[in-house]
Amino acid sequence: MASLRISLRLFLAARSALLAGLVALASCATYGQATDSCLDCHSALPEPLGVTQETFSQDIHAQKGLTCTSCHGGDASSYDPDVSMSRKTGWKGKIDRKQIPQLCGSCHSNPALMRQYNPSLRTDQLDQYHTSMHGKRLAAGDTKVAVCTDCHSVHDLRPPSDPRSTVNPVNVAKTCSRCHSDAAYMKQYGIPTDQFANYNTSVHHDAMVVRGDLSAPTCTTCHGNHGALPPGVDKVQNVCANCHAFQAQMYAKSTHSKAFQEKSLPGCVVCHSNHGIHMPSDAMLGTGPDGVCMRCHKPDDHCDRARAAIQSNLMQLDKSIKDADQALHLAESSGMEVSEARLNQDQARDALTKARVTIHSFQTVLVNQDIQAGMKIADANLKAGKDAMVERNHRRIGLGVCLIAIAFMLVGLWLYIKKLES
Repeated sequence: MASLRISLRLFLAARSALLAGLVALASCATYGQATDSCLDCHSALPEPLGVTQETFSQDIHAQKGLTCTSCHGGDASSYDPDVSMSRKTGWKGKIDRKQIPQLCGSCHSNPALMRQYNPSLRTDQLDQYHTSMHGKRLAAGDTKVAVCTDCHSVHDLRPPSDPRSTVNPVNVAKTCSRCHSDAAYMKQYGIPTDQFANYNTSVHHDAMVVRGDLSAPTCTTCHGNHGALPPGVDKVQNVCANCHAFQAQMYAKSTHSKAFQEKSLPGCVVCHSNHGIHMPSDAMLGTGPDGVCMRCHKPDDHCDRARAAIQSNLMQLDKSIKDADQALHLAESSGMEVSEARLNQDQARDALTKARVTIHSFQTVLVNQDIQAGMKIADANLKAGKDAMVERNHRRIGLGVCLIAIAFMLVGLWLYIKKLES
């Protein structure tokens, strides 16, 4: 009996070993059919090592035919670690942060190579990065600064035109905020961390995110992308001028341009702020909480009196335009033809807009020229609206007289018919 038990145990052990061997062989056969040992292994790993086939298939590099070994080296066709992760096959493993820009630049700085994939893609990104604040600090040994993968992602990198891309215009500010809004992370640099919060309240953010205007400014518009540097305080107006060209021309003619430059004041930022730029209004010329002029000027000085006059004239033109709009709307709703005056109202509004831009010249004469041009048009349109209402009243009176006359005629005709019948 004892010998039988021993034999049974041996049989069960042998069967278990055989099954294990068959499972191992089946696994090897399955692995042998795969084409990428890197993804087969890493798809089963947790973050940050986990990379699934689905994720990598959406990466722009994968779509262009590149594989894991293009960056990490090694041999993805082998499941033997001594081969797939061998230095002999060029395996690099995890790329050191300090080496990432140079690794990306090994392709992206090669015009002949990049022309095969995207002839229009710039190949000076690495050179620009070396000139940036990030690149300079990385060269000095600071590995906390942003490198390529911090902004562009790693294994699910998408082109900027893709709405899911971290560098799509709509997402750029959020991408920058990962570092620049982290007070603990940025503490050693001594710079503010409220840029993203302020930008979210700005007119630029509303244009970009709310209205979907992808040409609206975001972080990289003003600071640059690969060659990112903060604009010098004496050159801020040059950055703003890329979009606000007419305002810049007016500002260049003003006394403020020279004064701000002498005192090293940051041009446009003095009045409009930088990241939290709000929609300008006539109230900025006032003395209330939104006023900006009196931050520097003294009450009742020459500039203060000019400020008050300009604000008063702007408010008067704005009121005249609204009065004309109201008169024309009333006339139009009464059935009167005022389409030409309604069209001319656009010219009056354009004059108001131009006057508000000309304020940047800080020359009362130039501003008043635009205001008077607008006033002339608005007054003419207001008169057209009132004249149309007078004509409407005349028409109604005439119509009333005609109806009364017709009524008398009908009554007389009715009486005459009655007389004939009797």
